[in-house]
Amino acid sequence: QIDLVESGGDSVQSGGSLRVSCVSTSGLVYRRYCMGWFRRAPGKEREGVAGIDSDGRTNYADSVKGRFTISQDNAEKTLYLQMTSLKPEDTAMYYCARSTVVGCSGSLQDYEYNYWGQGTQVTVSS
Repeated sequence: QIDLVESGGDSVQSGGSLRVSCVSTSGLVYRRYCMGWFRRAPGKEREGVAGIDSDGRTNYADSVKGRFTISQDNAEKTLYLQMTSLKPEDTAMYYCARSTVVGCSGSLQDYEYNYWGQGTQVTVSS
């Protein structure tokens, strides 16, 4: 059963903005868990982009600080990643993930997360 479904990926020009979303089809309330956004560029390893814990505290990769914002709408059971000032190096498949691990921190380490979506493609052209 697919639980986390991403959407919103698109092709944009450098400097543009985009918001990707992740819906929980299982109906689980995000506020109880840690959530994260990860990405994998062609030929590269998956990397953490942004994370949020159950108290709303956020973490960001240095490469996206000041440009990306992670947020969640618990009523809509949706996680968002607002991306601004996009660069060609932001081109990747973006995945959302959930951690149900007790004491999770919303880190950028993928081993903390035990549920994953199937991804949405973001392409930034120069």
